[in-house]
Amino acid sequence: MAKRHQENQSMEEVLKSFVSDNNLQKGLNKVAVRDVWEKIMGPAITKYTRNVKLDRETAYIELTSSVLREELSYGKQKIIDNLNDELGEILIKKLVLR
Repeated sequence: MAKRHQENQSMEEVLKSFVSDNNLQKGLNKVAVRDVWEKIMGPAITKYTRNVKLDRETAYIELTSSVLREELSYGKQKIIDNLNDELGEILIKKLVLR
C-alpha cells in the first residue's frame, strides 16, 4: 500500500514523484515528441506523417511522401533543434526520416 505523507505537497510534486517511482518518464517523452512534431511542423506536414517514434535518442519519422522526406532531410539539424527547444530538454540527437 502507498505511503501517506504527513506534510502537504503540491500536485506537481506528487505527480513528479509518481512518474519517477513508476519509471514512466520514457513513455511520457515518446508522447511528448509526437505532440511536439505536430505542433512544430504544422498541419501540412502532419498530414503526410504516418508515425512518430522515439527510441533512445533517435526520432523515427515515417512519411508517406518521398518528395517531402527528401526536402526535410536537408534541414534535419534545424528540425532536431526546434523539437528539443519545444520539449525543453535534449531528448533527440538523431532524426531518421523513413
